[in-house]
Amino acid sequence: MRLDKLLSNSTGISRSEIKKAIRQGDVSVDGVKVKNASMQLSSEQRVTLFGQEVSEAKPRYYMLNKPEGYVCANRDREHPTVLDLMIDEPLYEKLNIAGRLDIDTTGLVLLTDDGKWLHNVTSPKHHCHKRYIAQTAEPIENSSIDAFRTGIMLKDELKPTLPATLTPLKSPEESVNVAEIIISEGRYHQVKRMFGATNNRVIALHRAAIGDISLDDNLAPGEYRPLTQTEIDSIQ
Repeated sequence: MRLDKLLSNSTGISRSEIKKAIRQGDVSVDGVKVKNASMQLSSEQRVTLFGQEVSEAKPRYYMLNKPEGYVCANRDREHPTVLDLMIDEPLYEKLNIAGRLDIDTTGLVLLTDDGKWLHNVTSPKHHCHKRYIAQTAEPIENSSIDAFRTGIMLKDELKPTLPATLTPLKSPEESVNVAEIIISEGRYHQVKRMFGATNNRVIALHRAAIGDISLDDNLAPGEYRPLTQTEIDSIQ
């Protein structure tokens, strides 16, 4: 890796400021001051900046329990973002959101600075399934279950949705308005639009899982934790 890239990625200092520090002799490699910002480093070499050792940053992976009212964006002028919940983490602004949720949808959000892993979560080619719990305005009919299973042609789309699973959940009431939905795509407002196409309306939506990663029951809304190695490895 280039010297200036390693230092910028590991410290959050801009590349231009890193280059300035290198020119001023504030960077050493294996104890020797260097002035070449594009110097290629091996994993064994020891790099110091302002006398402090700097090592290559390791990829980070988190799950977060998104509350209602937060947007899945790095910045937003009108609403708080999920990254605002992670300001205690160094270089939190470098994290990327893997699988965005609407402002009024709650539940599992994954964040990482590993670009390849992010792609595996979000790319349609990987068909990484997502599991939701939805509450609807009207009772869920058997015809809706069939429609989800066969695929629904949504407005302004060129192809129907891929087969999805809609499973009404037991309720003490006679009519069931709560269901589990499993989809393998991530189209815009997909679950809400699928219910809309079946003449129903989602009044509450919660994401419970992405692939084999389920939201930790111990995380209160707004809390997060690092993923375990098993959870990380489950996305390939």
